[in-house]
Amino acid sequence: MRKTCRINSRYAKATESFKSAEEAIGPVVKNMALFTLTRGQWSMIDAILYVLDAVGRSKLSLWTWTVAEYEIQTLARLRMDKRLSFGLLVIDAGARVKNAAILREWQATFGPESVRYVLNHAKIATVESESGLKLLLRGSMNLNFNPRFEQFDITEGGPAFDMIRRVEGEIPLLPDNCSGEAVYAASRVGKSFDNETLSMFQGIKTWAK
Repeated sequence: MRKTCRINSRYAKATESFKSAEEAIGPVVKNMALFTLTRGQWSMIDAILYVLDAVGRSKLSLWTWTVAEYEIQTLARLRMDKRLSFGLLVIDAGARVKNAAILREWQATFGPESVRYVLNHAKIATVESESGLKLLLRGSMNLNFNPRFEQFDITEGGPAFDMIRRVEGEIPLLPDNCSGEAVYAASRVGKSFDNETLSMFQGIKTWAK
C-alpha cells in the first residue's frame, strides 16, 4: 500500500542580516514566513519598498508612533510611489501636533479617510497586492535606519494579516480636534485598563523640540 502525506506549503526561515532588505527577505511568495535580526542597516520603509518591487501595485497600511524629522522624506517617498493604489496611516494621536503638515500631505494623496488616530506604539505594515498576496510586516525598527539590533518578520496570509485588517476596519475616523476620550475609545484601551489607570495618561503627548 502506497503511503501518502500532506505537504505543508508554508515554510519558515530565520536569517541574520548584515546587508539589505532584499538580501534578508529574498523571494516574496505565497505562504512565506521569515524572521530576521538586523543591525539597523535597513528600515521598515526599506522593507516595504523591496516588497513593492517584488509584488507590484498594492494597497499599503502603515502603523507608527510618530514621524521624526529625519523620517519625513521617507513618507514623502511612499506618497510618490505609483505602485500604491491606497495608503492607510495608523498613527498615535499625539502626532496631530508634531506631524500636522505631513499628515495633511498624506491625506491629500490618499484621501481624508487615510489617517486614523489611536494610541499606538506598534510598528506594522501590510502590503496587499493586486496579484492576491497579503503580506504582514512587523518589527522593532522605525521608518528610518537605526544602527543597532532590530528584529523584523514577514508572513504572507494567515490569521495575523486577517486580524490586522479587521482591527483597521474597526478604527473610527476621528477629526484632528477630537478629544482624548475619543482616541481612547477608538483604541479600545478601556477593555484592558480601568479608568483610574488611564487617568495618568490623559491629554496629548508632546515632544521636546
